[in-house]
Amino acid sequence: MPVASLDLDLEVFQGPFDLLLTLVLREEVDLLEVDLAEVVLAYVAHLEQTGELDLEAATEFLVLIAALLELKSRLMLPGGEGEGLEWEPHEAAEELLARMLEYSRYRRAAEFLHARLATETGFRYRSAPIPRALRRVSLEVAEQAYEPEQLGRAVGDLLRTPPPLDLRHMARPRVTVEQRLQYLRELLRSRGRFAFDEAVEGSDRLTQAITLFALLELYKAGEADWEQRAPFEPITVTARSSEGTA
Repeated sequence: MPVASLDLDLEVFQGPFDLLLTLVLREEVDLLEVDLAEVVLAYVAHLEQTGELDLEAATEFLVLIAALLELKSRLMLPGGEGEGLEWEPHEAAEELLARMLEYSRYRRAAEFLHARLATETGFRYRSAPIPRALRRVSLEVAEQAYEPEQLGRAVGDLLRTPPPLDLRHMARPRVTVEQRLQYLRELLRSRGRFAFDEAVEGSDRLTQAITLFALLELYKAGEADWEQRAPFEPITVTARSSEGTA
C-alpha cells in the first residue's frame, strides 16, 4: 500500500496521510497539534500487519516524516535564536513542498527506468538475417556450411596490415602564400589593375584559395583594393595609391 493512502486516526485529524500533508501545507491543520509520533506508530503497525517491507514506500515515508519533523521543530523553536534556523514557517512549508515534488520526480524516473529494464529482459535474438544458403537446409548441412580452413584464412587476413595506398597518381599542388603575394605584386606593378579571374586562370582550387588569402593580406597591408559591382561578377583588383595610404 502506498504511504500516501495510509489511514491515520489522530486527535486533530482522521484520514489518509496525503490529505494530512495537503492540509498542513495549506495551513488548515496546525502542525504543532499533530502528534508525529502517532503517525510513525501507525506506519509501524501497518508494517506488522502486512508482514512485508516495501523499500520504496518506506523510503517515501522516511523522507516525508523527516521533512515534517524539521518543519515542526522550526515552528516550535523561538524565531531568530537557533543557529542555522533562518527560515520562516512559510519558507519551511515551501521547502517541504519542494522536497516532496523533487522526491516525486525521482520516483517517477525510477519507475520509468524499471519499466524499461523489464521490457529489455528475456532472450537476446540474432538481429542479422540468416545466410541465404542456410535458410532451407537441415542442421547437418548447416554445420558444414563453412570450412574451418576458410574461416581461418579470413581471420588471418583481418590480422594482416594492409599495404600503404599508392597516392602518386594524385597531384598535390605545392604553393605558398608568399609565392602568391609575389605574383600579385608583380601584376600590380606591371598593370596596376587586373581581374582576379586572370590571376587564378588555369589553377586548381587550392591555389585559388591561397591566392584569395594573399589578396586579403595585400588589402590588410594597404597595397591593394578590389571592387565587385554585383554578386558573382568579376572582382577587379587595383593598386592602392600612396596618397590613399598616407
